[in-house]
Amino acid sequence: MKRSPAVLGMFVLAAFALSSCSDSKPEAVPTPTPTTSSSGTPSSGPSSAPIPTASTPTLTALPTPSKPWPTPTVTGAPENDAPLADRITFAIAKQAQIAAGKAAATTVKCPGIDKVETAGKHELTCTVTYAGKPYTGTLTVDAKQYTASYKFTSESVAIVRAKVVDAVLRTVQDAAKVTCTMDDVAVVKHSDAGIACDVTTTANAVQPYKAQVSGNGQVLVAKA
Repeated sequence: MKRSPAVLGMFVLAAFALSSCSDSKPEAVPTPTPTTSSSGTPSSGPSSAPIPTASTPTLTALPTPSKPWPTPTVTGAPENDAPLADRITFAIAKQAQIAAGKAAATTVKCPGIDKVETAGKHELTCTVTYAGKPYTGTLTVDAKQYTASYKFTSESVAIVRAKVVDAVLRTVQDAAKVTCTMDDVAVVKHSDAGIACDVTTTANAVQPYKAQVSGNGQVLVAKA
């Protein structure tokens, strides 16, 4: 049996249409372009800047004292013809205030001192109270008929903080702050390790120092 030409033509047309569909290419999907940072390198997200750190401040140096620590003026001296006991106790009180570095209320109590005018040698225990701070010492008196000599010694001495700080500033030239572990007035033993002081320098560094106080109130500062 023979196929009709019309039917054959339909098969050819269908085959051509199918071939045309298989030869077409799909449209390309655009690829996203990565963003770049300010330095030119690709970045997948927002850039993060480094956190700035605070700079260490430079401190101002405290002035170095240009004059010696002033000797305080002590008032209340007895008359030259006053009893020996009065003259001795005033001399002890005066020396305590000079050593401390500031005039302040000072009392001296020496039980039995009213007998020191009697010829001979006397040794008494005295309590000195400077600005409310007490300490003890030994008084020796060598009395003769018309003259008398005396000496007061103590392991302790009173001193004000301002005098200690003044001594530190004379030693440390670039001190911006001085902190000493003591009250405004302190009683210290000159045989002890000394007063601890921390010095903050102009470079903002903290350095430890020791202030040694002698029996007459002289302050010697050295690095701890």
